[in-house]
Amino acid sequence: MTSSDSVKTLSDKIHPACIDQELLLKDCQIRHVRRSGPGGQHRNKVETGVVIKHVPTKIIGEASEKREQGRNRSIALFRLRVNLAIQYRLAELLEAPSQLWQSRISNGTIKVNSEHDDFPALLAEALDACAHFQFDIKAASLFLKCSPSQLVKFLKKEPAAFTLLNQKRHESGLSPLK
Repeated sequence: MTSSDSVKTLSDKIHPACIDQELLLKDCQIRHVRRSGPGGQHRNKVETGVVIKHVPTKIIGEASEKREQGRNRSIALFRLRVNLAIQYRLAELLEAPSQLWQSRISNGTIKVNSEHDDFPALLAEALDACAHFQFDIKAASLFLKCSPSQLVKFLKKEPAAFTLLNQKRHESGLSPLK
């Protein structure tokens, strides 16, 4: 699969943050780097830092705070998925919330920890819905079958997503959310 083929599949109805991790890594370049800072005598001698770049979108995730390369790779991959969720929008919205989203809604409440593996996929779906409804939180929350306050609370779990939401609302002439 070439990079242009990857871009074509991205415009379909599956957000890259929702793709299985191993499948996602097939479209990525991984670099191992040395980073400065605390971490013991091996910190500047061994390339334990990891930078993962999603080639079709040029979005990256990186980690270097752990001493083990494998742990940094897991953290970098999670950060890549979060960055994809924030920075990449699907062209079309699904007809209904995904099974994953529906499984995380209980009485209008979104139940997920921001460190859980499902978080990036849910964040992507929430931001795609917000974008589709021109950042009208009430309309997006009706589609997602949660309350507007729950949607805002969920988006606040990732400060960069909440900042982006308010930036887009400002550009659309809407008041910022608090």
